[in-house]
Amino acid sequence: MALTKQEWLDLEKKAAELRELCLDTVNWAGSGHWGGSSSCADIMTLLYYKYANFDPKNPADPDRDRIVVSKGHVGILLAPLFAMLGLVKKEDLKTFNLTGSKLGIHLDSNKVKGLDSSTGSLGHGSSIAVGMALAAKLQGKKYKTFLVLGDGECDEGSVWEAAMSTAHFKNRGTLDLITIVDRNHNMIDGNTEDVMALEPFEDKWKAFGFETIVVNGHDIPALADALERAIAGGAKPFCIIADTVKGEGVSYAAGNYKWHYGALDEAKYTTAKKDLAEYAAKRIERVNKEGK
Repeated sequence: MALTKQEWLDLEKKAAELRELCLDTVNWAGSGHWGGSSSCADIMTLLYYKYANFDPKNPADPDRDRIVVSKGHVGILLAPLFAMLGLVKKEDLKTFNLTGSKLGIHLDSNKVKGLDSSTGSLGHGSSIAVGMALAAKLQGKKYKTFLVLGDGECDEGSVWEAAMSTAHFKNRGTLDLITIVDRNHNMIDGNTEDVMALEPFEDKWKAFGFETIVVNGHDIPALADALERAIAGGAKPFCIIADTVKGEGVSYAAGNYKWHYGALDEAKYTTAKKDLAEYAAKRIERVNKEGK
């Protein structure tokens, strides 16, 4: 296992705090993209708290790793994450997506410190990440670029154009880019396989020249092992396909595409808070049993 017991425990606590603060932000905002935020909470926790070279005290460091969150509608998760990192005032989360707030539903990198790219139209983040990775080589920088995709946005042709570019430049030694797909199997209109089938998904990435790793995106040690393997690198670019659950941790939202976006009444908010507390406790119980 790539993590010590203490590291695993600390990351579980951060992921639990992030999910809870995201839920609070949805409640304050009146609505939000809760489902896809919960599915990628563990991915984002590992990137910002463990694997990316990113110092929240110096978010503009030219040598920092870049993180492009192409599924930009999870701004309602990113804003709480940056609040936890000290880059956003926690009090400002209560203004999320309200008139006059600097925290829009898709975050603006000109207004939010630590955000490497504004991403809105789905599929565009892939090309932005390729450009950042190429810039590192052109400037003689050693930073890595991490790209976080949603599976629904992989319907977009621009994702596959960027994937082709990633393999092309990687083969020529001029690109250091790690792709992570939040494969929660659902999008705004339904299950991905009903709306526009992606399977055989892993085979598609392989066909575009990638080394693939399929992993449980809610298993922190397994996800850590996958990230370490990808960071170590190889002849091909890596795509980590993180198998996740939309609305993970909340009974009525888990696996339900209707919670791609939604509002919380008092009863649903209370139930979700209770569910998340129980979910976090079960995960920490596992750490205590299996951690070394």
